[in-house]
Amino acid sequence: MQTRSEQTRQALVRAAAELIANGRPADAGLVNICRQAGVSRGALYHHFSSIAELNAAVYEQAHERVVALMDEAFGGGAVEDAPERLLIAFCEALRTEELVRAGIQLAVDGSSGPPRLRDDVLTLVRGRVADTHRDAAPAPEDLADLAVVVAAGLETLGHTDAEWWDAKTSKRLWALLRPLFSVGAVGAVGAVGAMGGVGTEGAGRRGDGERV
Repeated sequence: MQTRSEQTRQALVRAAAELIANGRPADAGLVNICRQAGVSRGALYHHFSSIAELNAAVYEQAHERVVALMDEAFGGGAVEDAPERLLIAFCEALRTEELVRAGIQLAVDGSSGPPRLRDDVLTLVRGRVADTHRDAAPAPEDLADLAVVVAAGLETLGHTDAEWWDAKTSKRLWALLRPLFSVGAVGAVGAVGAMGGVGTEGAGRRGDGERV
């Protein structure tokens, strides 16, 4: 059970996260945070020496949350489905958790960065995918880069249209990507390449056989 002091500290973290998540880091000023948390300025400075230190606490808790999501996604189940599990969990956290949505905009020192937690998350995603797909084809580094592009795109687009953070969107995209992440995906990649070659050749000629 939290003590009153711990409850006040967490109320301040939560207030800062709410203001940042639903606005921007600049909205998390002294007056707004105290009003949102229902505490005095003295109470804030009792727990944090500055707003930057408070925002750093938001970053820290958001970082812990995202790492926990990664551990869960890559800790069980089929390896080739780990990126999908992570995308779904990460986007759901962005959609429903103000702490994560706020922390993703902050750097470790509580500033607006860069680098921000968003950059740290993408680095972690790349490392996890590369480590768990060492025997896949194409090269694990290429798969890792693809996972980063998808994660970064969903995170960015969701800020203006929350539909991008819906689990259905991640599942729909993953249905297209899964063959590339499956162990022994050479056949799938070859098939895609062959189809691409045919499409390119066909598109490059007119109906009478003349190349355009």
